[in-house]
Amino acid sequence: MKIILLSIIRMYWAVFPKDKRRKCIFKLSCSKHVYQVTREEGLLEGFNALKYRYKNCRNGYHIFENHIDGSKMMILPDGQLLQENEIAVRFFSCS
Repeated sequence: MKIILLSIIRMYWAVFPKDKRRKCIFKLSCSKHVYQVTREEGLLEGFNALKYRYKNCRNGYHIFENHIDGSKMMILPDGQLLQENEIAVRFFSCS
């Protein structure tokens, strides 16, 4: 079963060129993250990673500056905080 999910992700990469894919808010793209988790930890963890990314890689996030150390942070739709090193670089010019 794990091979099926990995194959679907590889087909996605082959069918949709990188410039046509939706831009991910995370530093490591959603498909690459799910692929790595599935390959290293198995099908169940891969589906959990897919579910998490699907719920949080969309509108509804907020970027703000941490007043204590000046770093950028992001609040995801589920309320989780991301540190600057987890956020895609392209968002720093948008905020």
